Amino acid sequence: MALVVICGQPCSGKSAAAACLVAALCSSTPDLTIRIIDESSLHLGRNDSYKDMVVEKNLRGVLRSEVDRSVSRDSIIIVDSLNNIKGYRYELWCLARASGIRYCVLFCDTEVDHCREWNSKRQEKGEPSYDNNIFEDLARRFEKPVRRNRWDSPLFELFPSRDGIVESSPVIAEAVSYLTKKVDSKTRDVKVLQPTIATQTARTTEANSLYEMDKATQEVVSAIVEAQSCGIGLAMNKISLGPDLPTISFTV
Repeated sequence: MALVVICGQPCSGKSAAAACLVAALCSSTPDLTIRIIDESSLHLGRNDSYKDMVVEKNLRGVLRSEVDRSVSRDSIIIVDSLNNIKGYRYELWCLARASGIRYCVLFCDTEVDHCREWNSKRQEKGEPSYDNNIFEDLARRFEKPVRRNRWDSPLFELFPSRDGIVESSPVIAEAVSYLTKKVDSKTRDVKVLQPTIATQTARTTEANSLYEMDKATQEVVSAIVEAQSCGIGLAMNKISLGPDLPTISFTV
């Protein structure tokens, strides 16, 4: 049905905005299926996920994969994360286009000084927060969404430090209307992304499935045989099939 990308500086009010959006959507259309995807839903810590560029890149990959598995024409997926890099927002937009659903960005436009203050207060209260050096690095690298970019549009802007974040906010109401409005041939203010030939997933036939399964089985068998031949006379407990594949364990 839709993909909502929430973005903003660290500690800018994104999670509060996501909660208000969910509440407003449920009040508007009670039978909606809504899911929030964020670091905590994947059991990932803030500081551990952003401590260096490598783990941050891995985090984006994990979030993107979860979004890819979750988007559908029957549910609203809300990505509650920094989403601070325009190239990454473009990747999420592509996932929405491939699924043929609506897409929008909800931006918490909060001044960095307020974000820094809110982060410090969370540290004092022992609430989830960012280490100071991580906060400063993330704040410095934030790429603000631009309305004219298709992957940042439509753009709904909240100003938490000025207006607060409430379910009855006009911006939240606009977003709810955009996400739930019925679309027909005369609708002009709601855009449902259309997949291109390049983004459409090829339908797998039964014959192709059997071929791929047989091919994968042969590759696993070959890897085991090769490992055994290289380890003659030695006890083998595990065999690695590759960097992104599970390890095969042998137990007696």
